[in-house]
Amino acid sequence: MSGAANLVATDMERVAAEIRDGQRFLLTTHEGPDGDALGSLLAMHHLLGQLGKDSVMFLAAKEFPLPIEYRFLPLEEVFHEPPADMTDRAVVFLDCGNIERMPIDFLRDDGTRVINIDHHHDNTRFGDANLVDTDASSTAEIVYELTRHMGVEITPEMASALYVGLVTDTGRFMYENTDANTHRIAAALIDAGVDVNDTYRRLYENVPLEKLRLVARALEAIERPCKGLVVTSITEADYKATGSGEEMTEGIIDFLRSLEGAKVAAVVRELGSRGRAAHKVSLRSSGDGVDVSAIARIHGGGGHVRAAGFSTDLDKDAIVKFLCAELAGQSD
Repeated sequence: MSGAANLVATDMERVAAEIRDGQRFLLTTHEGPDGDALGSLLAMHHLLGQLGKDSVMFLAAKEFPLPIEYRFLPLEEVFHEPPADMTDRAVVFLDCGNIERMPIDFLRDDGTRVINIDHHHDNTRFGDANLVDTDASSTAEIVYELTRHMGVEITPEMASALYVGLVTDTGRFMYENTDANTHRIAAALIDAGVDVNDTYRRLYENVPLEKLRLVARALEAIERPCKGLVVTSITEADYKATGSGEEMTEGIIDFLRSLEGAKVAAVVRELGSRGRAAHKVSLRSSGDGVDVSAIARIHGGGGHVRAAGFSTDLDKDAIVKFLCAELAGQSD
């Protein structure tokens, strides 16, 4: 076993011990949660429930409605405010590279016990106990391994939640973070009760007409302002004209990323009164030596080498100028 693998195994046991010794937990993830964040959140909630622990899930009210793709997930029990007994609970952050990605004050109170479970390469190890495996395809994969380590049965509900995390963070098993172990875990989850066809249809089909109209406007607005960069913007006017909302923007960036010659794809979304900043920027790279997480971190964001994002008060032109300069710098 390599040194890195030994470290993960040690961290796995430490987090398992924290869970065994604790009684009350609050689970959360990063703002703007994706499939891996939500699937890991749900699966961890079930894991704690099977161990007889008191577990609650927290997401800020502004995160709802969730993207269309994830509304089938059973998240009705999610808290939007801190529970009355918050001081008695340890906080488990899932799929969150740094604590700033969940900007909620009560989660950072002094004295709060923090457990950090994640797979981002730029994770800041902000927890009192950290289980960070950068070789894992997803945080769902780590929760799966933790479940097995603790001898907990993977129920069909847990398997379905973990499968959502696995399939979305690997781009339907097409991204370079997919390996043989990813497929072995997927097979185990299917054996545990995942309906693959139903999950696929819920994630990627049954698209509302309003979303297709928004996609059409986003594709019409594509620009190539500098070599290697493909950008589109989505404005408040686009949402109004199409009868859609920000929750329908999931997946648009993949169209840009697939364009010939695209090293970096960017979707610039206008937040209006919904956000703390003027724009939210999603980034994807095609590989080619460009680390979009490094670009995102300049503006307080983060993510993966090939998928990241940030929020900013810059206007669209300034964002594009910034991205062109950073892409040129990484390409030198």
